[in-house]
Amino acid sequence: MIADGVEDEEKWLSAGIAGLQQNAFYMHRALDSNNLKDALKYSAQMLSELRTSRLSPHKYYELYMRAFDELRKLELFFKEETSRGCSIVELYELVQHAGNILPRLYLLCTVGSVYIKSKEAPAKDVLKDLVEMCRGIQHPLRGLFLRSYLSQVSRDKLPDIGSEYEGDADTVMDAVEFVLQNFTEMNKLWVRMQHQGPNREKEKREKERSELRDLVGKNLHVLSQIEGVDLEMYKKIVLPRVLEQVVNCKDELAQYYLMDCIIQVFPDEYHLQTLETLLNACPQLQPSVDVKTVLARLMERLSNYAASGAEVKAFAKLNNAIGKVIEAQDNMPIAGVVTLYASLLTFTLQVHPDRLDYIDQILGACVKKLSGKEKLDDRQATKQIVALLSAPLEKYKDIDTALKLSNYPRVMEYLNARTNKEMANVIIQNIMKNKTCISTAEKVDALFELIKGLIRDLDEDLHDELDEEDFKEEQNSVARLIQMLHSDDPEEMSKIIHTVRKHILTGGRQRLPFTVPPLIFSSLKLVRRLEGQDESVSGNDASTTPKKIFQIVTQIIESLSSIPVPELALGLYLQCAEAANDCDLEPVAYEFFTQAYILYEEEITDSKSQVTCIHLIIGTLQRMHVFGVENRDALTHKATGYSAKLLKKPDQCRAVYACSHLFWLDEHDRIRDGERVLLCLKRALRIANAVQQMANATRGSGGSVVLFIEILNKYLYFYEKGVSQITVESIQDLIELIRSEMNGENAPSDPAADAFLASTLRYIQFQKEKRWCSGGEI
Repeated sequence: MIADGVEDEEKWLSAGIAGLQQNAFYMHRALDSNNLKDALKYSAQMLSELRTSRLSPHKYYELYMRAFDELRKLELFFKEETSRGCSIVELYELVQHAGNILPRLYLLCTVGSVYIKSKEAPAKDVLKDLVEMCRGIQHPLRGLFLRSYLSQVSRDKLPDIGSEYEGDADTVMDAVEFVLQNFTEMNKLWVRMQHQGPNREKEKREKERSELRDLVGKNLHVLSQIEGVDLEMYKKIVLPRVLEQVVNCKDELAQYYLMDCIIQVFPDEYHLQTLETLLNACPQLQPSVDVKTVLARLMERLSNYAASGAEVKAFAKLNNAIGKVIEAQDNMPIAGVVTLYASLLTFTLQVHPDRLDYIDQILGACVKKLSGKEKLDDRQATKQIVALLSAPLEKYKDIDTALKLSNYPRVMEYLNARTNKEMANVIIQNIMKNKTCISTAEKVDALFELIKGLIRDLDEDLHDELDEEDFKEEQNSVARLIQMLHSDDPEEMSKIIHTVRKHILTGGRQRLPFTVPPLIFSSLKLVRRLEGQDESVSGNDASTTPKKIFQIVTQIIESLSSIPVPELALGLYLQCAEAANDCDLEPVAYEFFTQAYILYEEEITDSKSQVTCIHLIIGTLQRMHVFGVENRDALTHKATGYSAKLLKKPDQCRAVYACSHLFWLDEHDRIRDGERVLLCLKRALRIANAVQQMANATRGSGGSVVLFIEILNKYLYFYEKGVSQITVESIQDLIELIRSEMNGENAPSDPAADAFLASTLRYIQFQKEKRWCSGGEI
């Protein structure tokens, strides 16, 4: 059915073009022979093709453009006729005898153009006559194109200031009156198009009308180009007349398009001076008109105008107008309301960046509109609120400014859990991007209230399925944020730690493993800043001494016990022990080690975790210098005992030879026990032998000699350190043992072990050449 209609329309267009071309051909012959009578006859017949009602606007435009081209040639002929002595007045009268009104008016406009150029009559009189005559065509489509033609041929002949057609003192008013009258009539015809045809085709007609909007809008462009239209005339005549037509037409498409045209074609200064008049029209538009986009474009233009250096004071008027629009459109969706305020906020941030009270006022208006509503689930609305809340962050690049806005957190309250998290992420990313330093506990408290969607479970979140990767990314962001909190004042930093602790401990089992470690490390940074300070030094402020901070740290780590994550807690206890060591607090350091050992014994049962933890313990204990002989011996004895009890023999071997470092420290003369170093290495050798024997028993072949080579390297290390119990002979014996194991009948091929041994022997040779040993040959 639709295909048939398209085919019929193509036929009608082809027939119209054929008729037009045929008559144009005869018209050209008449023009070539200077036959005025035939030229008028065939031109009228040619223009009669435009009387059709069968074509859509798009197809009619094709036909019109062909006729327009021919009319330009006819206009040139009329000019030549007047130069040959033909009276333009008589010609103007003559074309009015054409049989049909539409061809008659096209010819009249064409001759009228030449009439104005001849200056035999004032331009204003001819224009007034033409615009009145065009009332004779009331068919919407034909009338629109006729008046478009009139606008086209007259636009360079308006009696404007400085124009060659300028007349008396009121000449500009005549030009304005002509354009306004033509605009008004064209808009009426355009609006009437919606009622032409059955209701079922209304959508199609609206689409066709939209294609014709520029024909009407060009009149406003012509108005904006008239030199004589100064601010006063625009304010008193042009804008009120245009707005009257816009409001009274009561057509959604026309109102939206024409309001946009007004904003786009007239100067920014005019908009600023007539802002109240323009804004007062907005609440009078149809409820379905997209006023938010119209106002957004107006504010964008004013913002750009302000950016060029002009002074723009428009906030109060815009804010008032937005309120009236929202009030007038009761059914405006909340997304539309927020969009309006987001546009106003963008305008304010650009034009009045120093007026935080304006920004807070906008956010307060949003809160007022949102009050009484549930959490927003509308995707468009939440998107706009995120844009609204993000704008101040992007402008000021400083969360401090947002924290000064009392209504900022109140707007966030209306976001659902998912969007609240999204906004919290935006805030954190802004802080990290701009490296903002949050330096007071009060600000930290306010900030963590803003990002609470990431710190604790909101009610709606309980039933949400949490994506593990997204959750980790969110919590890592929070962890980075905690690391960025800093104050040069130890007392204030202590308060920040207390504040963060208060918030993160509400985070639940899933979040604590991410948020506790950065808080612990921030606390230890503070401890090291206070290194050497005693409670007596700080006077009444006992909360900022290392001991007090260690007490807080202990409580924070203990919060992990409910999860449980014993490996993490053990690592944190060891970090704290090292910090206590740096502060020479032996009892505190010993207590942290004790807690670490308790966790190892009672909570850590996985063999791989035990291996990792025992090496952490050994490495930390090796760096400790604060312990007296008794405490150190107790801790060292425990560590060696744990090493010897690991499940796998290779793990035992490596842990035991690692313990040898606990008995020889270069930087501490009192921790140099060569006998116990040798004892650890010999025990490691026995375990390595046991590994070989087990391999022989179970697989019928020797195991890897890598453990022996690792122990050899430890022998070399301690030999270089001057441990007298490690002799050249013992090293040679170990090398021989390794070679015999590798060359044995059942020894497996192990390229990695071969390379490891070769590398070790090269090192020995290198040291020999440097004459590092004074004993026998190796």
